[in-house]
Amino acid sequence: MRKSLFILLLLPVALSAQFTARQIRVHDPVMFRQDSTWYLFCTGQGIAVWSSPDMKIWTPEKPVFPQAPEWAVAAVPGYKGHTWAPDISFHNGTWYLFYSVSTFGKNGSCIGLATNKTLHPGSPDFKWTDHGKVLQSVPGRDDWNAIDPNLAFDEQGIPWLSFGSFWSGIKLVKLNPELTAAEGPLFSLASRRPNGNSAIEAPFIFRKDGFYYLFASVDFCCRGERSDYKMIVGRSRHITGPYTDQKGEDLMKGGGTLVLEGDKDWYGVGHNAVCTFDGRDYLVFHGYDAGNRGRACLRTAVLHWEDGWPKPEAQPLLP
Repeated sequence: MRKSLFILLLLPVALSAQFTARQIRVHDPVMFRQDSTWYLFCTGQGIAVWSSPDMKIWTPEKPVFPQAPEWAVAAVPGYKGHTWAPDISFHNGTWYLFYSVSTFGKNGSCIGLATNKTLHPGSPDFKWTDHGKVLQSVPGRDDWNAIDPNLAFDEQGIPWLSFGSFWSGIKLVKLNPELTAAEGPLFSLASRRPNGNSAIEAPFIFRKDGFYYLFASVDFCCRGERSDYKMIVGRSRHITGPYTDQKGEDLMKGGGTLVLEGDKDWYGVGHNAVCTFDGRDYLVFHGYDAGNRGRACLRTAVLHWEDGWPKPEAQPLLP
């Protein structure tokens, strides 16, 4: 009887550690699968991490950084460990996690890098190693913002990092072979200034069928019920651009084909990643839930391609 009572007392605790996608607060998600487990990384204290066996039920894991990296605290005044917009990739047997160090509304920012041999917390090889600063933007010197990183490789296997938020828009820079530092000049990929505001951020480059697709988010996030975030896309034969939309308009001149926008159920949607699992492409993003006072939640949609352009399914998964 005591044993049964003990199990019953533990059951609510175990169940409380599992959540549906609509129950977890998520900003700026990126998802990857190792073996049979999906891992979700997103903005949060120390970088928030979730795991799932099926992309439906999620369990919180320990954050990447139990304490704010000392170099980041020293480099960015006001930063206290709340780390933005991570990007996860697997390359040459290692997981590479780029992340953003910044404070709201300023471009005194850095992009950092941490690596791990595995994403499984129970593995003896599990250990995040921080490699410090990869790139930095300085107020008064730079007209760009070093946040929202995304790693991509060109057809020759050369690594590139796209990034940017507001200011002069989306940038791209080549990385060294170790992926720890920028090499060479910046390329400008997209800007919204011709449209009257600079609200563009969260680049994600996805290579498919001979094209590089540049996804980005425009207009405003983080305003709950007043959020009007939406996703756009352009494509190019070259990773450095120029990127044009379905009408042929250059993304540097305010172009961009709409991928997905908010509706009566979701005030705004954006900051997406594109992932491929078992031969299917998925759009992973966050949306502001109209049924829950504009709370930011995880959303995922199967991504189809029509005439060479991405089209998410009308009914996203994991409602």
